Amino acid sequence: MRAAISAVREAIAQGVPGVLGIHLEGPYLAPARKGTHDAGKFRMPDATEIALATSLDNGVTLITLAPEQVPVDSIRALVARGAIVAAGHTAGSYDEIRAGLEAGVRGFTHLYNAMSPLQGRDPGTVGAALDDRDSWCGVIADGVHVHPASLRIALAAKQRGKVFLVTDAMPPVGADDPDYVLYGETITARDGVVRNAAGALAGSALDMATAVRNAVAMLGLPLEEAARMASTYPAQFLKLDAERGRIAAGCSADLVLLDDAMQVVDTWIAGRAG
Repeated sequence: MRAAISAVREAIAQGVPGVLGIHLEGPYLAPARKGTHDAGKFRMPDATEIALATSLDNGVTLITLAPEQVPVDSIRALVARGAIVAAGHTAGSYDEIRAGLEAGVRGFTHLYNAMSPLQGRDPGTVGAALDDRDSWCGVIADGVHVHPASLRIALAAKQRGKVFLVTDAMPPVGADDPDYVLYGETITARDGVVRNAAGALAGSALDMATAVRNAVAMLGLPLEEAARMASTYPAQFLKLDAERGRIAAGCSADLVLLDDAMQVVDTWIAGRAG
Protein backbone atom coordinates (compact mmCIF):
# COMPACT_ATOMS: atom_id res chain seq x y z
CA MET A 1 0.00 0.00 0.00
CA ARG A 2 2.80 2.40 0.89
CA ALA A 3 4.60 1.67 -2.38
CA ALA A 4 1.42 2.02 -4.43
CA ILE A 5 0.49 5.34 -2.82
CA SER A 6 4.03 6.62 -3.35
CA ALA A 7 3.98 5.59 -7.02
CA VAL A 8 0.63 7.30 -7.63
CA ARG A 9 1.76 10.46 -5.83
CA GLU A 10 4.83 10.63 -8.07
CA ALA A 11 2.84 9.88 -11.24
CA ILE A 12 0.42 12.71 -10.50
CA ALA A 13 3.29 15.07 -9.65
CA GLN A 14 4.92 14.26 -13.00
CA GLY A 15 1.65 14.75 -14.88
CA VAL A 16 1.34 11.18 -16.14
CA PRO A 17 -1.75 11.35 -18.38
CA GLY A 18 -4.99 10.05 -16.89
CA VAL A 19 -3.79 9.28 -13.36
CA LEU A 20 -6.28 10.81 -10.93
CA GLY A 21 -5.68 8.85 -7.73
CA ILE A 22 -5.66 5.38 -6.22
CA HIS A 23 -8.19 2.66 -5.49
CA LEU A 24 -7.29 0.52 -2.47
CA GLU A 25 -9.52 -2.53 -2.92
CA GLY A 26 -8.79 -3.98 0.48
CA PRO A 27 -7.28 -5.23 2.71
CA TYR A 28 -10.34 -4.58 4.90
CA LEU A 29 -12.48 -7.23 3.21
CA ALA A 30 -14.62 -10.23 4.20
CA PRO A 31 -13.00 -13.67 3.82
CA ALA A 32 -16.36 -15.15 2.77
CA ARG A 33 -16.45 -12.80 -0.24
CA LYS A 34 -12.73 -12.55 -0.97
CA GLY A 35 -12.84 -13.38 -4.69
CA THR A 36 -9.21 -13.85 -5.73
CA HIS A 37 -7.86 -11.59 -2.97
CA ASP A 38 -5.43 -13.12 -0.46
CA ALA A 39 -7.43 -13.46 2.77
CA GLY A 40 -4.17 -13.87 4.66
CA LYS A 41 -3.62 -10.14 4.19
CA PHE A 42 -7.05 -9.09 5.50
CA ARG A 43 -7.07 -7.04 8.69
CA MET A 44 -8.85 -4.27 10.56
CA PRO A 45 -7.39 -0.77 10.16
CA ASP A 46 -5.94 0.91 13.24
CA ALA A 47 -5.17 4.63 13.53
CA THR A 48 -1.73 4.21 11.94
CA GLU A 49 -3.14 2.33 8.98
CA ILE A 50 -5.99 4.81 8.52
CA ALA A 51 -3.34 7.52 8.25
CA LEU A 52 -1.42 5.44 5.69
CA ALA A 53 -4.48 4.58 3.59
CA THR A 54 -5.43 8.26 3.34
CA SER A 55 -1.90 9.63 2.83
CA LEU A 56 -2.18 10.45 -0.88
CA ASP A 57 -2.12 14.24 -0.78
CA ASN A 58 -2.41 15.16 -4.48
CA GLY A 59 -5.17 12.91 -5.82
CA VAL A 60 -8.33 10.97 -5.05
CA THR A 61 -8.31 7.99 -2.69
CA LEU A 62 -11.03 5.37 -3.10
CA ILE A 63 -11.13 2.60 -0.49
CA THR A 64 -13.25 -0.53 -0.90
CA LEU A 65 -14.01 -2.31 2.36
CA ALA A 66 -16.51 -4.68 3.95
CA PRO A 67 -18.57 -2.54 6.35
CA GLU A 68 -19.22 -5.46 8.69
CA GLN A 69 -15.45 -5.95 9.09
CA VAL A 70 -14.62 -2.33 9.93
CA PRO A 71 -15.94 -0.39 12.95
CA VAL A 72 -18.16 2.54 12.00
CA ASP A 73 -15.77 4.89 13.81
CA SER A 74 -12.98 3.76 11.47
CA ILE A 75 -15.20 4.31 8.43
CA ARG A 76 -15.97 7.80 9.71
CA ALA A 77 -12.25 8.43 10.24
CA LEU A 78 -11.41 7.39 6.67
CA VAL A 79 -14.12 9.69 5.31
CA ALA A 80 -13.05 12.55 7.58
CA ARG A 81 -9.53 12.26 6.15
CA GLY A 82 -10.88 12.70 2.63
CA ALA A 83 -11.22 9.12 1.38
CA ILE A 84 -14.17 8.00 -0.70
CA VAL A 85 -15.34 4.74 0.84
CA ALA A 86 -17.20 2.02 -1.07
CA ALA A 87 -18.62 -1.29 0.11
CA GLY A 88 -17.34 -4.36 -1.67
CA HIS A 89 -16.11 -7.91 -1.07
CA THR A 90 -18.61 -7.95 1.76
CA ALA A 91 -20.85 -10.56 3.38
CA GLY A 92 -22.67 -7.85 5.30
CA SER A 93 -26.33 -7.99 6.20
CA TYR A 94 -28.74 -5.26 5.16
CA ASP A 95 -28.48 -3.66 8.61
CA GLU A 96 -24.67 -3.80 8.61
CA ILE A 97 -24.52 -2.16 5.21
CA ARG A 98 -27.04 0.49 6.31
CA ALA A 99 -24.76 1.25 9.28
CA GLY A 100 -21.86 1.64 6.87
CA LEU A 101 -23.86 4.00 4.66
CA GLU A 102 -24.78 6.10 7.67
CA ALA A 103 -21.08 6.25 8.61
CA GLY A 104 -20.13 7.60 5.20
CA VAL A 105 -19.96 4.75 2.67
CA ARG A 106 -20.60 6.50 -0.64
CA GLY A 107 -21.09 3.61 -3.06
CA PHE A 108 -20.66 -0.03 -4.00
CA THR A 109 -17.75 -1.67 -5.83
CA HIS A 110 -18.83 -3.91 -8.74
CA LEU A 111 -22.46 -4.32 -7.66
CA TYR A 112 -23.64 -7.96 -7.41
CA ASN A 113 -20.09 -9.34 -7.51
CA ALA A 114 -18.41 -10.49 -4.27
CA MET A 115 -21.25 -9.36 -2.01
CA SER A 116 -24.22 -10.85 -0.17
CA PRO A 117 -27.16 -11.17 -2.59
CA LEU A 118 -30.72 -9.88 -2.49
CA GLN A 119 -33.18 -12.45 -1.13
CA GLY A 120 -36.80 -12.14 -0.09
CA ARG A 121 -36.26 -12.17 3.68
CA ASP A 122 -32.59 -11.18 3.63
CA PRO A 123 -31.90 -8.15 1.40
CA GLY A 124 -28.14 -8.35 1.95
CA THR A 125 -25.66 -5.93 0.43
CA VAL A 126 -27.32 -5.88 -2.99
CA GLY A 127 -30.67 -5.05 -1.42
CA ALA A 128 -29.12 -2.25 0.64
CA ALA A 129 -27.46 -0.85 -2.47
CA LEU A 130 -30.63 -0.87 -4.56
CA ASP A 131 -32.77 0.45 -1.70
CA ASP A 132 -30.51 3.40 -0.91
CA ARG A 133 -31.35 6.56 -2.83
CA ASP A 134 -28.10 8.47 -2.47
CA SER A 135 -25.31 5.94 -3.04
CA TRP A 136 -23.57 5.11 -6.33
CA CYS A 137 -23.09 1.62 -7.81
CA GLY A 138 -20.32 0.60 -10.19
CA VAL A 139 -21.19 -2.28 -12.53
CA ILE A 140 -19.10 -4.55 -14.75
CA ALA A 141 -21.06 -4.70 -18.00
CA ASP A 142 -19.26 -7.53 -19.76
CA GLY A 143 -22.18 -9.99 -19.84
CA VAL A 144 -20.20 -12.42 -17.67
CA HIS A 145 -19.87 -10.86 -14.22
CA VAL A 146 -23.54 -9.88 -14.08
CA HIS A 147 -26.53 -11.02 -16.15
CA PRO A 148 -27.87 -8.14 -18.28
CA ALA A 149 -31.30 -8.52 -16.64
CA SER A 150 -29.75 -7.91 -13.22
CA LEU A 151 -28.10 -4.77 -14.55
CA ARG A 152 -31.40 -3.56 -15.97
CA ILE A 153 -33.01 -4.16 -12.57
CA ALA A 154 -30.31 -2.02 -10.93
CA LEU A 155 -30.93 0.76 -13.45
CA ALA A 156 -34.66 0.59 -12.74
CA ALA A 157 -34.17 0.60 -8.95
CA LYS A 158 -31.61 3.39 -8.67
CA GLN A 159 -32.28 6.97 -9.61
CA ARG A 160 -30.69 8.06 -12.87
CA GLY A 161 -27.02 8.91 -12.52
CA LYS A 162 -26.32 6.57 -9.62
CA VAL A 163 -25.16 3.57 -11.70
CA PHE A 164 -21.90 3.86 -13.60
CA LEU A 165 -19.60 1.63 -15.61
CA VAL A 166 -16.39 0.12 -14.28
CA THR A 167 -14.09 -2.37 -15.98
CA ASP A 168 -12.34 -4.19 -13.09
CA ALA A 169 -9.72 -4.64 -15.81
CA MET A 170 -6.58 -6.66 -15.25
CA PRO A 171 -3.18 -6.65 -17.07
CA PRO A 172 -4.32 -8.59 -20.20
CA VAL A 173 -6.40 -5.56 -21.31
CA GLY A 174 -4.40 -3.79 -24.00
CA ALA A 175 -1.60 -6.36 -23.82
CA ASP A 176 -0.50 -9.14 -26.15
CA ASP A 177 0.02 -11.66 -23.32
CA PRO A 178 -3.25 -13.16 -21.99
CA ASP A 179 -1.55 -14.39 -18.80
CA TYR A 180 -0.44 -12.61 -15.65
CA VAL A 181 0.56 -13.68 -12.15
CA LEU A 182 -1.44 -12.78 -9.04
CA TYR A 183 -0.36 -14.01 -5.57
CA GLY A 184 1.94 -16.49 -7.29
CA GLU A 185 -0.90 -17.96 -9.38
CA THR A 186 -1.14 -17.66 -13.15
CA ILE A 187 -4.37 -15.99 -14.28
CA THR A 188 -5.48 -16.31 -17.90
CA ALA A 189 -7.78 -14.30 -20.15
CA ARG A 190 -9.76 -16.40 -22.63
CA ASP A 191 -12.51 -15.09 -24.90
CA GLY A 192 -12.69 -11.89 -22.91
CA VAL A 193 -13.02 -13.62 -19.52
CA VAL A 194 -10.31 -13.69 -16.83
CA ARG A 195 -10.22 -16.72 -14.53
CA ASN A 196 -7.80 -18.45 -12.18
CA ALA A 197 -6.90 -22.13 -12.40
CA ALA A 198 -9.97 -23.06 -10.33
CA GLY A 199 -12.23 -21.27 -12.78
CA ALA A 200 -13.11 -18.34 -10.51
CA LEU A 201 -13.40 -14.89 -12.05
CA ALA A 202 -10.27 -12.83 -11.37
CA GLY A 203 -11.05 -9.33 -12.54
CA SER A 204 -12.01 -8.77 -16.16
CA ALA A 205 -10.66 -8.36 -19.66
CA LEU A 206 -13.11 -5.51 -20.30
CA ASP A 207 -12.11 -2.10 -21.64
CA MET A 208 -14.31 0.95 -21.12
CA ALA A 209 -15.19 1.41 -24.80
CA THR A 210 -16.54 -2.14 -24.88
CA ALA A 211 -18.45 -1.48 -21.65
CA VAL A 212 -20.14 1.48 -23.36
CA ARG A 213 -21.02 -0.64 -26.39
CA ASN A 214 -22.41 -3.35 -24.10
CA ALA A 215 -24.52 -0.80 -22.22
CA VAL A 216 -26.14 0.10 -25.53
CA ALA A 217 -26.45 -3.44 -26.91
CA MET A 218 -27.27 -5.41 -23.73
CA LEU A 219 -29.07 -2.83 -21.62
CA GLY A 220 -30.89 -0.96 -24.37
CA LEU A 221 -29.52 2.43 -23.32
CA PRO A 222 -29.06 5.39 -25.67
CA LEU A 223 -25.41 6.02 -26.50
CA GLU A 224 -25.45 9.38 -24.74
CA GLU A 225 -26.61 7.76 -21.47
CA ALA A 226 -24.02 4.98 -21.80
CA ALA A 227 -21.38 7.67 -22.31
CA ARG A 228 -22.52 9.48 -19.16
CA MET A 229 -22.23 6.19 -17.26
CA ALA A 230 -18.58 6.04 -18.35
CA SER A 231 -17.77 9.68 -17.60
CA THR A 232 -20.19 12.06 -15.90
CA TYR A 233 -21.53 9.73 -13.22
CA PRO A 234 -18.18 8.28 -12.07
CA ALA A 235 -16.79 11.83 -11.97
CA GLN A 236 -19.65 12.76 -9.65
CA PHE A 237 -18.98 9.70 -7.48
CA LEU A 238 -15.31 10.71 -7.21
CA LYS A 239 -16.26 14.36 -6.53
CA LEU A 240 -14.41 15.46 -9.66
CA ASP A 241 -17.40 16.62 -11.69
CA ALA A 242 -16.46 20.30 -11.45
CA GLU A 243 -13.56 19.59 -13.80
CA ARG A 244 -14.14 16.20 -15.43
CA GLY A 245 -16.82 14.04 -17.00
CA ARG A 246 -18.40 16.79 -19.10
CA ILE A 247 -17.65 18.71 -22.28
CA ALA A 248 -17.83 22.23 -20.89
CA ALA A 249 -15.74 25.36 -20.51
CA GLY A 250 -13.25 24.93 -17.68
CA CYS A 251 -13.32 21.14 -17.75
CA SER A 252 -10.36 18.96 -18.67
CA ALA A 253 -10.38 18.07 -22.38
CA ASP A 254 -10.44 14.30 -21.83
CA LEU A 255 -12.24 13.08 -24.94
CA VAL A 256 -12.94 9.88 -26.86
CA LEU A 257 -14.03 9.98 -30.51
CA LEU A 258 -16.20 7.05 -31.64
CA ASP A 259 -17.28 6.20 -35.15
CA ASP A 260 -20.81 5.13 -36.11
CA ALA A 261 -20.02 1.56 -35.01
CA MET A 262 -18.96 2.89 -31.58
CA GLN A 263 -15.36 1.95 -32.21
CA VAL A 264 -12.65 4.23 -30.83
CA VAL A 265 -11.10 6.46 -33.49
CA ASP A 266 -9.06 8.83 -31.34
CA THR A 267 -8.54 9.93 -27.74
CA TRP A 268 -7.30 13.04 -25.95
CA ILE A 269 -6.18 13.51 -22.35
CA ALA A 270 -6.00 17.10 -21.16
CA GLY A 271 -6.27 18.15 -24.80
CA ARG A 272 -3.35 16.03 -25.97
CA ALA A 273 -3.98 13.32 -28.54
CA GLY A 274 -3.37 9.78 -27.36
